[in-house]
Amino acid sequence: MHPFFLIVIFVVSTLLGYKIISQVPSLLHTPLMSGMNALSGVTILGAVTAFAVARHTGSELFGTLAIILAMVNVAGGFFVTHRMLSMFDRKKS
Repeated sequence: MHPFFLIVIFVVSTLLGYKIISQVPSLLHTPLMSGMNALSGVTILGAVTAFAVARHTGSELFGTLAIILAMVNVAGGFFVTHRMLSMFDRKKS
């Protein structure tokens, strides 16, 4: 595939994703974020696979960056979800 075509796909999917997410009501963000944490695990598997088949140093660097960003996404998502769910815990007296 031509690299320009891949860049166009990336830009279009980024803009489309932003448009879709911006239309979601704020009450649904927490449950959707919990579900997306599971899908981010799949992203990590894809990043590890891409890193494993990398043949060039540049590909290895991008694979490493993909793994790091996916892990930050998962950890941050779980942290925010835990914080939001703790707001609903009953306080012990």
